Amino acid sequence: MTEKMLKFVHLEQKYPHKREASERRTDFNEIYEAFEDTNAADQASRCSQCGVPFCQAHCPLYNNIPDWLRLTTEGRLEEAYAISSATNNMPEVTGRICPQDRLCEGNCVIEQSTHGAVTIGSVEKYITDTAFANGWVKAPKPAKENGMSVGIIGGGPGGMAAAEQLRLKGYEVHIYDRYDRMGGLLVYGIPGFKLEKDVVERRVKLLEEGGVIMHTEFEVGRDATLDDLRKKHDSVLIATGVYKARELKLPGAGLGNVYPALEYLTTSNRHGLGDTVPAYEDGTLNAKDKNVVVIGGGDTAMDCVRTAIRQGAKSVKCLYRRDRANMPGSQREVANAEEEGVEFVWLTNPEAFVGDDTVTGVRAVKMRLGAPDAGGRQSPEIIEGSSYTMDADMVILALGFEPEDLPTLFDAPELGVSRWGTVKIDFRTMMTNLDGVFAAGDIARGASLVVWAIRDGRDAADRIDEYLLARKEAAA
Repeated sequence: MTEKMLKFVHLEQKYPHKREASERRTDFNEIYEAFEDTNAADQASRCSQCGVPFCQAHCPLYNNIPDWLRLTTEGRLEEAYAISSATNNMPEVTGRICPQDRLCEGNCVIEQSTHGAVTIGSVEKYITDTAFANGWVKAPKPAKENGMSVGIIGGGPGGMAAAEQLRLKGYEVHIYDRYDRMGGLLVYGIPGFKLEKDVVERRVKLLEEGGVIMHTEFEVGRDATLDDLRKKHDSVLIATGVYKARELKLPGAGLGNVYPALEYLTTSNRHGLGDTVPAYEDGTLNAKDKNVVVIGGGDTAMDCVRTAIRQGAKSVKCLYRRDRANMPGSQREVANAEEEGVEFVWLTNPEAFVGDDTVTGVRAVKMRLGAPDAGGRQSPEIIEGSSYTMDADMVILALGFEPEDLPTLFDAPELGVSRWGTVKIDFRTMMTNLDGVFAAGDIARGASLVVWAIRDGRDAADRIDEYLLARKEAAA
């Protein structure tokens, strides 16, 4: 066995790709916790520096992953951070919550050769946290002000990324957000065990230090119309995300203790932030000692089941109508949830919610996968006579999100939307049907990943800059 092969064997023993799930985890540590300098260097050194960097090609931000892994191996962390942050406004966030198993790590050539992927996300997080600790991360201050302003509706990852890029170009930037904190779903949707809230707050403070003006608890349509903002700013970017829960129209859906996922997660996150949350404190939206059933198979469902475990639920079941191989969520998240005690009930679909005033059970039916649909995915079919009822004191619906009715909310009936409710844009210019009004992130592309919101925010900043400079030149 060669020296290089021995090194790989040693690293595989030191950092197993998959943890045995023979017993329930009680420490709830994520894989990247206590990730020290030697671990980062060792993991980074595993990168084969292949000629065709599939990790980079499968990153929505097209991050130069091989170069910052090489620099980490050499101990040149400040340079590694410079390269990482050149294409990513929040590497400390994506390092924690990106589904790397579906993107960069899932396409690592070492992963494909069954040796286990380089833990790219853990290294990315380590590089950025080190950069913050050493003062290498700077507020976005422009070399020169350009005298123009942009209003951004939505303080989530897309809006924040666009704000930083526009500020660096010299624009006066205002962010308007309906919540009392900036960050959007980074703060209120994603659990703190995956993304610590001080990490988001740290990035928000940097934007404020750079001169970005924040307007919290500001609702467009209530505090100002879209037209008001268009008159105030040279350009407006809509980056609200999508928050409306998809409904499940079944008998008993109106029973008590049946909740949409975001309501449950927001309550938990507000409690974790130290807010007074009556619905949590009186036990209404607290899973402690309850039999919890979560319906859905995406990343939001994984957030819900893992939150319920941490709240001390008596039992947690996740119902999904397809099998494990066909679920849309991260397989890594599923493995984490299983280790923590979540029971996955595959090929099962709810038929009704049982109870008088509050839910006491979920009547479900077993499914099988039939012929592929138009997209090539096998369609689930009901197995007749397979219905049964499982106990449930709390049901959480994690079926995804849809756009809110922005033309009505914003008092802007002229704003064009698609049949799905997303804001219509010219994908080349990212402009809506209203001159000078742009849209980015989930509100334009539909519910997607944080990393795509960051990418869209960066692209929108460039398109807005091009538009305003061209307009300025035409007026000269």
